[in-house]
Amino acid sequence: MKRIILPITLVSCLFSSGLQAQDKTNKKNSEYKFTEIKNIESTPVQNQGKTGTCWTFSSLSFFESELIRMGKNKDLNLSEMFVVRNAYPLKADNYVRMHGNAQFAEGGEFHDVVNVIRNYGMVPQEVYNGNLESGKNYNHKEMDSVLLAQVKVIAKSNDKINPAEWHQKLDEALNTYLGKIPETFTYKGKEYTPKTYAKELGINPDDYVYITSFTHHDFYKPFVLEIPDNWAWQQAYNVPLNELSQIMDNALSNGYGIGWAADVSEKYFKHKDGLALLPENWDNMSKEEKQNCYVKPVPQQKVTQEMRQQAFDNYETQDDHGMHITGLVKDQQGTKYYIVKNSWGKEGNECDGYFYASDAYVQYKTISIMVHKKAVPPALLKKLNIK
Repeated sequence: MKRIILPITLVSCLFSSGLQAQDKTNKKNSEYKFTEIKNIESTPVQNQGKTGTCWTFSSLSFFESELIRMGKNKDLNLSEMFVVRNAYPLKADNYVRMHGNAQFAEGGEFHDVVNVIRNYGMVPQEVYNGNLESGKNYNHKEMDSVLLAQVKVIAKSNDKINPAEWHQKLDEALNTYLGKIPETFTYKGKEYTPKTYAKELGINPDDYVYITSFTHHDFYKPFVLEIPDNWAWQQAYNVPLNELSQIMDNALSNGYGIGWAADVSEKYFKHKDGLALLPENWDNMSKEEKQNCYVKPVPQQKVTQEMRQQAFDNYETQDDHGMHITGLVKDQQGTKYYIVKNSWGKEGNECDGYFYASDAYVQYKTISIMVHKKAVPPALLKKLNIK
């Protein structure tokens, strides 16, 4: 997941991330009227800037909501760049061991964040901000090109390599661009290491599972999802599409958020308009009819397992972006939409940086999800042999 979008500045805000049941809409002068079904508490929308680090922004937003659910401080702001800084050496190791025949880029997956928490801990944003200058957004273009050049030389070397030497040079570059991770720090009057801080947060990495729905592998068994940014070869549980939807709705209805990896490259995905739709007869619509889809509710396509698989197989659906699903609404015609928290800043649309994704869009364009295992219905936990 590595989607990059620069937000467009707008003025009005028609979205409330609180828990009040009220009608909402996607933008000014829109006829959409959304009635809230469920909306879990979440932290403020962040901005990933000119980086492909949506996977860590969405994951930490997910875990911040998890910590709120667990009764922790609602003002938590965990450090995305702590995750990025710890993940890059792991990516580099994999890339070099594969002699350059692997992914080494900004992207990653939800499990990369969980693995960093498990092995390295966590720190607050104010302790480690990745050398972010005040008033600016992240920009990793130069850093990424420098790091890739370093590991390419090692991976393609015809001579015997020195692991300690190239690791040191990589660490020096990462420290230059992101800063050195503190071994200890004081936060709210208490001294921590990253591991002791993570322990106090109380996140158990073993509580979280990754789920998908594709027919090129057996259902109810885990498999390594074949997408470039799954450089760590993490497995996901495979379920039929209707059960994927059941898991998502069950999670939200019980107060659990959802890490959502999806394709957002389609023309009917309109973050600026606050909507991700899958309209019927889209390809046959005029330009004006397409624009009107984002002003007035339109019928959505019926998604099948077969059309979803075909879109994945023919590269129409790809692993573009990681986001955080925080709730459910219905429009005035009874169509269901998921409330999606994005990481492109609050000014990118009139929904404070959130948007609404129709049930059809989510069924069609989901790559995978991350949920707490208690968010999975018990019968499905048994089918998947999740303890």
